[in-house]
Amino acid sequence: MALTIGVDIGGTKIAAGVVDPEGRILRHAKAPTPRGDGELLAEAVAGLVRELRESDREPPTAVGIGTAGFVDEARSRIVLAGNLGLSDDPVRERIARRIDLPVVVENDANAAAWAEVRFGAGRGCRDAVVVTLGTGVGGALIVDGELRRGRFGAAGEIGHYRMVPFGRRCACGNQGCWEQYASGSALVAEARALAAAEPVSAARLLEAAGGDPEGIEGPEVTRAAREGDPAALRCFAAVGEWVGQGLADLAAILDPECFVVGGGVSAAGEILLKPAREAYARAVTGKATRRLADVRPAELGGEAGIIGAADLALR
Repeated sequence: MALTIGVDIGGTKIAAGVVDPEGRILRHAKAPTPRGDGELLAEAVAGLVRELRESDREPPTAVGIGTAGFVDEARSRIVLAGNLGLSDDPVRERIARRIDLPVVVENDANAAAWAEVRFGAGRGCRDAVVVTLGTGVGGALIVDGELRRGRFGAAGEIGHYRMVPFGRRCACGNQGCWEQYASGSALVAEARALAAAEPVSAARLLEAAGGDPEGIEGPEVTRAAREGDPAALRCFAAVGEWVGQGLADLAAILDPECFVVGGGVSAAGEILLKPAREAYARAVTGKATRRLADVRPAELGGEAGIIGAADLALR
């Protein structure tokens, strides 16, 4: 049984695990993420790999790294990762020389998406789009059973296609990007704006924030929506509408068999997915004659990055 190690490098922590060919994580390890220093980051990753190797009777055969940021087409270098404070960093070389194992590097959203298609909600779909709704909107494309990375490694940055000309400014430098309307940040912005404009109807949200609209955060909106608060439900309906509009545009271009929706915002489940599916069905091109892709909730949660990186190391 070929075991591999998957590593998920995030902005604050590095999570790693030994993974079997069925996508099961057998052992875990984690460490804080050093920022702004590629050598320190490589040493932290190598330390986790050594820890996991020492605890294993059957040695792993390879290591897959999922990292935030843009990864080059050779799956070798971090081109740019603002959350890690790195650019043009030879991460694969730095790690490989410390651990004496084959190393593959992948964008973290791609790794998580691959896990969902191989072992999670997208099982059996050869053409899928995985959408992650967190602080921003991330994603990945699976075309004919293969991860589509693009010529320069940057395919799947679906949160940054522009839905609204000259719309809200985005951290990427453009305006009107999808993530400005369909992300966790957008949900919070919607709730704060509603509370400022209609404090009576948003009384529940304001109470949780100590009376200050700017104090409203995503978990409070989700909690209130789950308990049936009308204002919180309005916020999810608004964001769900934007999610569905974006899915319809992606369907016009890619025609996938399924969409898998994950990320922190998707934890609201059908509170988000129901309005998203409805908006998608209304907006999709040729809706009267075409089959609609399934819109499914992700299944693997926070472990998807480890599982996907480990499986990609075999490929």
